[in-house]
Amino acid sequence: MSLPRSVALERIAYTLAAPVLAAAPNIAPAGPVNSAIVLAGVAGGIGSLYALPRDGAGRWLVRLSPLTLGAVIDITAQSTPGWGWDAALAAGWTAAGWALSRGARRKVRRAITAPAPVPQLAPTPQPVPADGADAFTRGVRQLWERAGNPGRTHVVSARRHVGMPHDLTMLLRASEPGRPITGVRESDVAAAFGIAEGDITLLPVTQQAGRQGGPGWLEVSITPDEALRRRTRPTDHEWWADTIGTKGIPGSVFDRKIRNVQRGVTYWTAHLPDGVPEPRIDQVALCQAMKISSEDGRVFVTTAGSDILVSVWDSSPLVAVYPATRELLTPDADGRWVAGYLTTGQPARNRVYTDRGAAHGLLVAPTGGGKTQLMALFVCADANHGAVVWLASQAADEKTTALGEFVDRQGSGELYMVRAMRAALALMEIRAKMPWADGRLHDWDPKLPGCPYAPLSVYWDEFLTAAREGTYGPEIMNNAEELSVKGRKYAIGEKVAGQSVYVQDGFTQLLNENLRELCIPIVLKVAPKKISDMFKALGVAPENVPAPLPRSFSKAEDGRIDRIMRGEPEPPNNSNTGGVGWIVDGSKPEVMRSLYMDFSKPIDHLFPETITRLTDHEITELDARGLWFDWQNEPPRPGEFGPETDDEDGGAPRKPRGGGKAGGRHDAITSPRQALDAIKNLTGA
Repeated sequence: MSLPRSVALERIAYTLAAPVLAAAPNIAPAGPVNSAIVLAGVAGGIGSLYALPRDGAGRWLVRLSPLTLGAVIDITAQSTPGWGWDAALAAGWTAAGWALSRGARRKVRRAITAPAPVPQLAPTPQPVPADGADAFTRGVRQLWERAGNPGRTHVVSARRHVGMPHDLTMLLRASEPGRPITGVRESDVAAAFGIAEGDITLLPVTQQAGRQGGPGWLEVSITPDEALRRRTRPTDHEWWADTIGTKGIPGSVFDRKIRNVQRGVTYWTAHLPDGVPEPRIDQVALCQAMKISSEDGRVFVTTAGSDILVSVWDSSPLVAVYPATRELLTPDADGRWVAGYLTTGQPARNRVYTDRGAAHGLLVAPTGGGKTQLMALFVCADANHGAVVWLASQAADEKTTALGEFVDRQGSGELYMVRAMRAALALMEIRAKMPWADGRLHDWDPKLPGCPYAPLSVYWDEFLTAAREGTYGPEIMNNAEELSVKGRKYAIGEKVAGQSVYVQDGFTQLLNENLRELCIPIVLKVAPKKISDMFKALGVAPENVPAPLPRSFSKAEDGRIDRIMRGEPEPPNNSNTGGVGWIVDGSKPEVMRSLYMDFSKPIDHLFPETITRLTDHEITELDARGLWFDWQNEPPRPGEFGPETDDEDGGAPRKPRGGGKAGGRHDAITSPRQALDAIKNLTGA
């Protein structure tokens, strides 16, 4: 090992100075050389004393020790006889100088030829992949290999997602060429990278230019950062896909969101991809996704083919009360009038005629469901259309009696209903022979001019109850069925109101079908367990049967827990469901709330000033058939219901049911023919 130059020169100096140190005290003890050696030793001693209190004193003492030791050897050589001891001491001084020349230096300049380094263990060099993979791909490969290369696969490449520190996409291929990848699962990838299974997506690989594809390849998307962002800060599209698109309306794709501040509603529009059948709607899951109770009546779905509209109201639109007005209850040029409003805010319209003739009507509701209110709207619309209206109820009540002031005829009881039906059937025969303005006979067409008669609209309230009555019930059902078949051609529309449309409850299948085909049925407040059967009877497909309506649309008051702990009673619950139901204008029922006609106030402003009545010719023909008289108060006439027979006890003939007074204005005398009828009734002629 070579020495630094300074060390070598210092050692040469020690070697040359050693003979001088040994000879000087013997040759010339008082000579200048010997004096210089003594003075150098004194200077080294003084320097050593000066360096003692300072930092690095040890190094200074070592460096100055050759001077002090040289002086000591010189003085010793003067005291000893001969040259032996002097040479030995000088040789020892030289050896000490050699040792101190290297170890006592602060900084030793490295020699030109550096010393050989001490052998150390060198790290094993990493092999560079032959495919030139980058450092990120190599790191992913290490994790994959540490997991045992799941599915016997190899990481071809790995690509980091921009802006996501942990998201990546890696391309796998089978380790053995020609073998399909079958054993890689989301759990395998999740375990290899230490993340959740839901953050893994396995995708097939299609063949591209310069790269194979097919079952021997697999693309793996690892997105823990994106999944966290999607859970905490999703976009509207992502939120819809993760919630409503999976459970509420499976398969639906979000389009847009629109807020109508004025109406207090948020509209969400979506669609179904091509080839997907009718949407399957889970109302409960949909409301849960919207964080709204399904009992609040605030979330409604409307579909039009593959398009979907979800309306989310700030407060239920079914709570609102829509007052009836003359304008809403007046049919337009197409015979349409407003019966209420849908949950979308659009008007729910019914009609007084169809393209096949007079429109029938089917009104279904349980007791207290708003059936009479709804029937009053129909009566008013027919009156405003210029139709002759007959109203027959199984039993009289306040509202039907009030309506009698504004219609041609109104009464109650099964006998009254049978007589009205007989007159309506006779009118079909009479009208069939009445020539139009062109001198020809026509089936009724509202848009064909020259009709010699006005439309006739007949109402049967609580129809099924009347049809079950033992004496008149069978004829009531038969007559209603015949009117439903033929009435439309003679401008006679039949409106049936009741609590059921079931065949087993008394409806005939023919009557049900005829009414359903020539009307827009309205069903109010049906019990949940009856909904499926009710709409099945109305011809609604099972997939279009609506969900039950809430028991109440009023928001529950807060503080129920506190009331329970204090032992206080619950506040009364206002159901507010009267007049709420479905209108079946097409294949799908839609939820609606009907207009409200307030019978506690005058209602004459809703009706026309003039009541439309039959023509004199029609009255004459009915009178000739013995069908035009006081249907309400007259007992059964001799022969009216067949040959007269007394009962076993010789009693009187059977009496009419459902007696009561006639309506106020419906029997007003407005023509000579009616005056003659009144005289006959009074005199019994």
